[in-house]
Parts: sequence; C-alpha cells; structure tokens
Amino acid sequence: MTDHDVRPSIGQGVLHLFWKAGPGVDGAAAVAAVEAARARDDQVVVVAMLGHKADIATMGIGPNLWSLRRLQTDLAAAGLSLVDSYVSLTELSEYSAGIPEEMQQARLYPVLPPDGKPAWCFYPMSKKRTPGQNWFTTDFDERKRLMYEHGTSGRKFAGRIVQLITGSTGLDDFEWGVTLFGGHPDDLKDVVYTMRFDEASAVFADFGPFYTGMVAEMADALAMPS
Repeated sequence: MTDHDVRPSIGQGVLHLFWKAGPGVDGAAAVAAVEAARARDDQVVVVAMLGHKADIATMGIGPNLWSLRRLQTDLAAAGLSLVDSYVSLTELSEYSAGIPEEMQQARLYPVLPPDGKPAWCFYPMSKKRTPGQNWFTTDFDERKRLMYEHGTSGRKFAGRIVQLITGSTGLDDFEWGVTLFGGHPDDLKDVVYTMRFDEASAVFADFGPFYTGMVAEMADALAMPS
C-alpha cells in the first residue's frame, strides 16, 4: 500500500458528512465531487436534510479512507460548510457468528441506496457503562440473548426498512452508527420506537442526535435548475 491507500482489513470505511449550503456554493463542483467519488468506485448517498442541523448529508462508503477524505475535501472546496460528521466501518458483530454468507456480505459490502427507500435517517449510539447497566460487564451469553431479541424485533420490519449498523469504537464519539432507509418516514419512526422497548435498548442504550432527510441527487438537494 502507499501512504494514500489506507484500508480496513475487512469491510469498508463509512463517512457521514453533514453540510450547510450557503449562497456561495458551486453546485456544479459539488455534483462533480460526488461523480468523481463514484468514479473511484466509492458509493455516495446524498440526502436532502430536514431541519436546522444540516442542509445536505453525504454518506460515503468505500475501502480506501483517503478516497473518502478526497470526497470531503472536494465538497468543501465547492463551498459547502461542514457542520458535523461521523466516521465508522462496516463490520460483523461478535453476535453474528454463523450467519449466512449472503448476510455477511450485505453487512460488510452493502449496496446503497436501496431501491424504493427514499426516507433516511442516521443516529449514533453506545452501550451504557453505569452501575447496574454496564453492557461491558454483562456476561456474553446474556448479551447475545438480548441482541437476538433485538434482532427479532428488527426483522419484523423486513421489506419496510433497510438498516446498516457500522462500528465506530475508537474512531468517533459513539460506538456504532445506525443508518436507516425506509419507504416512508413513518417506517423510520415505527422501527426505532418498536426496538426501544427491547431490553438491549431500553436498559443499555445511549443515543446521539438524529438526522433525517430524503435520498436525492446532489443537484436536487441543492435545488439546482435542470
């Protein structure tokens, strides 16, 4: 490898970037930045954001972290102002031993965005370490049981939700990033509400901020004329 080729030993890097788009944005340059990343074989999901936290989100997925950084640099050069970010890696959890190869590949090398799922949200989360609620001192078999229960709740939304959980321990402020794609915004609300009643979430989870929007192309997210 060269100094400009830094890769995880398994899986891919994931870079969520949240941007403000002021009047000085060069829309054509922003579109070109996304197209250039895709030409490098990175996946880029663009999201038109709702609310005050950001105007646009870009979710870059690829094997080379330098390539993801190039996307960040090019979008900043186009005049977008970075207001928040999240760094993580695709992964197989320690509770996923024995899952089918197809499922392993979907977690490590997802193909995004999924068809027919324009509603989008992202949030980071961690497991608690407080006395009586310390996930990391809980016996592995008990943690595995709780995660299986959690997974059973999630599978009830098969067809409605596509979920990508990425690992960020040691890489960012929380331990996981959760990206959800749904056919409708209430699909996102329903799955998060339902799964919060699972003990793994209700007792042990801490959540960061939520970001919500609609999957789009950059020109549409910037409301550029066609």
